[in-house]
Amino acid sequence: MLNLSAVPKTRGLALLSLFSVLYTVLRLIPTFPMIGVTGTFSMSDVLAPIYGIVLGPFIGGGSIVLGTFLAIAFGRPAVFLGLDFLPATIGAVSLGLLVKRKFIHVTGLYVLLLGLFLISPLSLIFVKIPNGALVPYNWFHILALAILISPISHMAINWVVNPSVKYLAPGLAILCFIGTMAQHLTGGLVFEYVLGILLGTIKSSAWSGIWITTFYVYPLERIIIIALSTVIGSALITTLRKSNTISQNKTSNQS
Repeated sequence: MLNLSAVPKTRGLALLSLFSVLYTVLRLIPTFPMIGVTGTFSMSDVLAPIYGIVLGPFIGGGSIVLGTFLAIAFGRPAVFLGLDFLPATIGAVSLGLLVKRKFIHVTGLYVLLLGLFLISPLSLIFVKIPNGALVPYNWFHILALAILISPISHMAINWVVNPSVKYLAPGLAILCFIGTMAQHLTGGLVFEYVLGILLGTIKSSAWSGIWITTFYVYPLERIIIIALSTVIGSALITTLRKSNTISQNKTSNQS
């Protein structure tokens, strides 16, 4: 979405450096505790969707990768064998591609992530809620996928790239929902494949309880992240538009 056409490589490197540093700073600020492992999520999770939408898949994703390793260098512990960058990067890259209207690519990636989670022997497919009904653990992810493949995602992109601010916040909220759920799916995969299958740090018998607890927590956690991303993203995009830094063409595919 940044108007990067005919922009020198030096400016691209400057943007990468600037947003990497910003990501590093917020990466060092803890938010929600992780379930099943010692550690916390960070404020940088709020930036991941915005990076994808505003910076595009390459600069946005690259800033997250670099920012994550800089945060580790500054003392934030690496939890998943150095793969901490993957969830946020996938979320940002997905939205960067989506704003460029690469719907098939993003849908394919999302289905792949969901499929890998469902076939994992450590995943929980259904959760029995207090009234006895069985609810898919991934119900929120499935809702995001349904929105992704529906006309709603197309409308959301138009609302975000349109110079009118009337539908900017709703458009951002929809896109951030899709991106943060892709990020959450990736995080779940890294979590169970690294600590469960690869390292065996968490025993097989413990996973059901972890996922049941997560089931009740993750929708609220994601809603909070989406709300914060929408507020920050709306302010950032409005500011960048006023400075003519980003494109304002409704049909633009530029990132």
